[in-house]
Amino acid sequence: MTTVKNLFHVRYGHSLALNHLTLADRDSGIAFASRQMGDNGVSAFIQPIKDLIPAPPGDVSVALGGNGVLSAFLQERPFYTGRDVAILSPKEPMDKATLLYYCMCITANRYRYNYGRQANRSLGTLLIPSLDELPKWVSKANVDQFNGSDAP
Repeated sequence: MTTVKNLFHVRYGHSLALNHLTLADRDSGIAFASRQMGDNGVSAFIQPIKDLIPAPPGDVSVALGGNGVLSAFLQERPFYTGRDVAILSPKEPMDKATLLYYCMCITANRYRYNYGRQANRSLGTLLIPSLDELPKWVSKANVDQFNGSDAP
């Protein structure tokens, strides 16, 4: 076992308030990852913000509080974050299946944060399997098998 901070750079997100931003459509906007549990944590798409660089695709958004505490999602496009959302960047290259596995491991710790507790200070110390402890099925998983299935 290891900790989140041993495998990922952990940093606070942008802490933006959606009600102060300009909405955009999915094709031209930047994803806005919030503390919600559904839709990959993306609650809206917004206009790019001048002089604010979005987090890159391949990073993980993690809700630090609210009903969706420790909801972890791999973001596959550039994104901004709302309040109480952390961004995890892998310290070494990881494929999509591995990142999704770690999202599952982080989310599995949600039960530790009942009764309004937040993961602001403890996210980095959560225990997760080390890279050499990954189950063999992770490398065999076909994580792209449903790509395009929602297309009209």
